[in-house]
Amino acid sequence: MVRRWVLLPALALGALWWWAVMRLALVPEQAGLIEGAVAAGGWGLSLLPVHVASRAGGAGAAGGTTTATTAWRRPRSGGRSDPS
Repeated sequence: MVRRWVLLPALALGALWWWAVMRLALVPEQAGLIEGAVAAGGWGLSLLPVHVASRAGGAGAAGGTTTATTAWRRPRSGGRSDPS
C-alpha cells in the first residue's frame, strides 16, 4: 500500500512535469531552461530500472539472494502447453 506521504509529493512532481512538457510543446518560444530541465529530468527518471530482480523471502540487500524469474506462457486452446 502506498503511503499518503509518498503519494502526494509524487502527484505534485508529476503535475510539475506535465506542466513543463505541455509548456514546451504548446509555447516553445516562451519556455525556458527550467521547463527543459524539469521535462528532461522526469524523462530520465523513467529510464531507471526500478524492479530488476526479485528478492527471495523478502531478504534485504545484505545477504539476500536474488532469484531469476521465468515468463509465464498461456496454454494453447487444447489445454496443454507447447512441448518445445
